[in-house]
Amino acid sequence: MAIISLLDVSLSFGGAPLLDRVNLQIDRGERVCLVGRNGAGKSTLMKVITGELEPDKGQVFRQQGAVFATLRQEVPVGMTGTVQTVVEGEGGSYDQHNDWERHDRVERLLEKMGLPATHEFAALSAGQKRRVLLARGLVEDPQLLLLDEPTNHLDLESIQWMEEFLLEWGGALLFVTHDRAFLRKLSTRIIEIDRGQLVGWACDYDTFLVRKEAVIEAEEVERAQFDKKLAQEEVWIRRGVKAQRSRANNRIHALEKMRSERAARRDRAGKATLTAQEADRSGFKVIACEDAGFRYGDRWIVRDLTTRIERGDKIGIVGPNGAGKTTLLRLLLGELAPQVGKIEQGTRLEIVYFDQLRAQLDETMRVQDAVADGNPTVTINGRNRHVISYLEDFLFEPERARTPIKALSGGERNRLLLARLFTKPANVLVLDEPTNDLDAETLELLEDLLVEFGGTVLLVSHDRAFLNEVCTSLLVFEGDGKVSDYIGGYDDWQRERAAKAAAIAAVEERAKRTAKEAAATGPEKKVRKLSNKERAELEAFPKKIEELEAEQTALTAKLADPQFFKKPAVEVTRATARLHEIEALLAAAYARWAELE
Repeated sequence: MAIISLLDVSLSFGGAPLLDRVNLQIDRGERVCLVGRNGAGKSTLMKVITGELEPDKGQVFRQQGAVFATLRQEVPVGMTGTVQTVVEGEGGSYDQHNDWERHDRVERLLEKMGLPATHEFAALSAGQKRRVLLARGLVEDPQLLLLDEPTNHLDLESIQWMEEFLLEWGGALLFVTHDRAFLRKLSTRIIEIDRGQLVGWACDYDTFLVRKEAVIEAEEVERAQFDKKLAQEEVWIRRGVKAQRSRANNRIHALEKMRSERAARRDRAGKATLTAQEADRSGFKVIACEDAGFRYGDRWIVRDLTTRIERGDKIGIVGPNGAGKTTLLRLLLGELAPQVGKIEQGTRLEIVYFDQLRAQLDETMRVQDAVADGNPTVTINGRNRHVISYLEDFLFEPERARTPIKALSGGERNRLLLARLFTKPANVLVLDEPTNDLDAETLELLEDLLVEFGGTVLLVSHDRAFLNEVCTSLLVFEGDGKVSDYIGGYDDWQRERAAKAAAIAAVEERAKRTAKEAAATGPEKKVRKLSNKERAELEAFPKKIEELEAEQTALTAKLADPQFFKKPAVEVTRATARLHEIEALLAAAYARWAELE
């Protein structure tokens, strides 16, 4: 039996229906991802399912006795108490009701989720708070768990933990997310909400994108043919009816039906149009760091950082929440001075900053005034445009452009900040968590813009797909202030890290085996001398590694050049494959070198 079923459900708030005679069924064990544009009605549908909203028409059937739990986007304001009391929630008075089974469930969840029972909830990090709220929902032993943007403001470690936990949990899920890697890993089915309708896609996300594009193209062809036919009939009726009465009446009725159908049509929401204004080119050196360090008290935020950022680089900055990513940005941009070492900025830098905390937005201002500083026009690439027209590129209708910022959703605020950002010419874009709350289509447009941008990009993000698409290299926080440089995006970093770990593990295993053999044969066994062949191999390693690293540097520079991606795809594929091969060869070479030494 289905956990939840919706039958011909409709709901509107005065305008076009958000839900228009929709049908939906979710069964046990399913993990359903709900996708759609910002404002399409995803949160509304979830509230109908949980009973927070009653539909205008239709029926909602819930399995008898089924428990539903919801993890909201935002942490509730003013929530206090210890972790244990928050997880127990309002139904936690098991001492009074003798609900010892529930008490055991709370303790098991706290242990399984690694939560400190006696710590104060208010003192936890954002990621820990999300874990506590997830435990609060799971302690009710729900049959259906609803998650609304569960990865927002979580670092990579917390996101990966949540993925693995939910896969192991095995209950039914309905979730909304902009994180495409999270979607790919968890979803067993995709439901799209589009113009009040629900469309089911029993496939993975990448197949969904291909099939959806085919459906859009077919719809455009069908509508074009319909509009052409309607225009022809309108010309016919204006010329006057000359055919036989019965035949003419049939044609008139058909025309009236076509007019009604055209009037009821809901057009697909347009795509945002993102265009960055590029300032004059910066110098080739953008930022150079040499043994740079910075600390707060006794805690090193950044230690011994040596790196060089050049024009056109797309640098991702990755690390746990609280590691110091924003501090590193301020160091790189010269807003903070390193306490040891040096950081130098290049020449002719025009920097534009996208702020994670949205501090650049005045809540009391109207949307249009925030973009144009109260002026009626903005200058884009040397041409004046009316601010209302410009905001339409970012999917703000004229009426919405005149509303105060405090009325905007999270996704709208992000689009507004991007609109404001791109009114300023820049050759260095600094983006601190730009992907939160953006729908997938806008995310992909932003990716394309950043890849094509001729200047330099510094990007803080926990979105793995975004890092893969945009970044040419990563700066990764690895604990105790160490920030390491990795070539490529998120997947490249993971491969290189895995290769290094495997190489180190292999060396350690050989060392253990050698020690064990030595202990078994007694203390008199002498250390084996290297053969002439092994000695020659050892002496050749420095040159071999130097050659591999030189080729690695050359390939990295080539792949960092946007012009290279205009060449045939086979060349790009070959270069990328060779770069990964070199990374593996280097790891193996270092391991063998250590073994011979």
